[in-house]
Amino acid sequence: MPVRFIPSAGDLFGGLSAGVVALPLCLALGALSGLSPAAGLYGAIVLGILGALFGGTPVLVSGPTAPMTLVAAGVVAASMLPNGQVNLAFVVAVFMLTGALQVLFGLLRLGSYIRYVPYPVISGFMSGIGVLIFIQQIFPMAGMATPSSDSATILARLYTLPAGFAWPVALLAAATLAIIYLLPRFTRAVPSSVVALVLVTAGSLVFGMNAPRIGAIPSGLPTFVVPELDLTRVRFMVVTAMELALLGAIDSLLSSLLADNITKTHHASNRELIGQGIGNMAAALVGGLPGAGASIRTIVNIEAGGMTRLSGVIHGLFLLAVLLGLSGVVRYIPNAVLAGILLAAGLSCIDRRGLSHITKMPRADAALMLLVLVLTVFSGVIISVAVGLIAASFVFMKNVADLSEQQTTIGPMADEPWADELDLSAADRDRFLVKHVEGPLFFGFARGFADIAPLARGGKLLVLRMDRVRFMDQSGAYALQDALIDLKAAGQRILIVGLPVAQLDILKTLRLVPDVVQEKDLFDDFLSLKDAMPRILAETGAIQR
Repeated sequence: MPVRFIPSAGDLFGGLSAGVVALPLCLALGALSGLSPAAGLYGAIVLGILGALFGGTPVLVSGPTAPMTLVAAGVVAASMLPNGQVNLAFVVAVFMLTGALQVLFGLLRLGSYIRYVPYPVISGFMSGIGVLIFIQQIFPMAGMATPSSDSATILARLYTLPAGFAWPVALLAAATLAIIYLLPRFTRAVPSSVVALVLVTAGSLVFGMNAPRIGAIPSGLPTFVVPELDLTRVRFMVVTAMELALLGAIDSLLSSLLADNITKTHHASNRELIGQGIGNMAAALVGGLPGAGASIRTIVNIEAGGMTRLSGVIHGLFLLAVLLGLSGVVRYIPNAVLAGILLAAGLSCIDRRGLSHITKMPRADAALMLLVLVLTVFSGVIISVAVGLIAASFVFMKNVADLSEQQTTIGPMADEPWADELDLSAADRDRFLVKHVEGPLFFGFARGFADIAPLARGGKLLVLRMDRVRFMDQSGAYALQDALIDLKAAGQRILIVGLPVAQLDILKTLRLVPDVVQEKDLFDDFLSLKDAMPRILAETGAIQR
């Protein structure tokens, strides 16, 4: 879709509305990162504009997000120099690598894989992020500095909270939350977070409250930062950048899916990753936070009328105007107000629907969701998502295996004979035991063939109908091999009908054919077997003389 140079009224209102909503959150995330509130604005401006221009979702609004900022804060903490200063060049190098990896993801066309992340993993991850934000804002809402970025450490230090608890500061946070949640009941004309920011900040100044505040924000355009590669910490840089890139990709593509559902359109996943990568690399060069597509800002944009990429561009330009003209006012915002805004954002991340159904959903899904939630809070984002995906894969494979065992036959032919078996004579039924093997033969069904051997008794010839086997992996082939070897050792002759060429090649590679099953006992279809029945009976001496 080409970009128009003159925005429509919908794009103008959508971009301005998204910008107003983004302003307090970006300032709060900038402060949370350990850089500065301005870093949140830098990231929102650059990523917001370039992500809109180069991305694959026209109405997506991009900028710093809570999950990305939590990981970015770890990078900032790890970059501290002995004098207590942030090594910004090192941080910028990690953030630039993050963007480069996202571009690579897009070029490798990995964007489409987002659809395979199961819901319990997403639910547990997002709820875990919400809980994590809540834990990290406990001390700031009380007027105290957060003792650590580690959740376990924060919880372990809660006993120190009463000694430094400042009731006036806590009231600022409570008032912020009250406005955010109560104002939408009366009007949605103005974003409630912005109203809370303005009113509570003004109130704190009018009443002369002694509360920790944001402080000075550099005015004017940001300066260019040259990245610095630390060869002694390459592993940390690559691992952290991969973590940020994956998290940003997942966050952005999930927001794109949300936009698709609202606008009834289809985004370009791989182009979106490239656009996010370009935006994050450029944002890093000016000391901005990395970010991703933001769901809430995108919804505000769409509801206000945004329809094209220009709405995202306008969002970024609005924040730039704030940076150039209103930075002197922003310095007076209390940290407790930002903590309240962050807490509201964290609570919005929690999947209330999923948690409310936790006792009604399958046990495996509930356990998976809780596992990812706990790991997100205490072990980090990448570990939680990685473990969640691995666990989800095992759950999925078990479910498929169970389904395969139900669908794969080992029952008597008389139960459900196929159409071409209906004309078998009673004598043939007495001499041939026909078994239907259906469904995929893979590791999940490996033990299923153990039930075949006891079925072929009384000297009957065993006929395995494998016409409907369309997949066989190594485990399935070995399971079939073991079962047929046992049958042959017991003196059983096996006839195989309809095995597809691909699966037959596997059996020949394993020497199962002809060492266990002779070539002459392989038949393309059941009609060929019926024609050969007299010969087979004569060879086995089964014809009564």
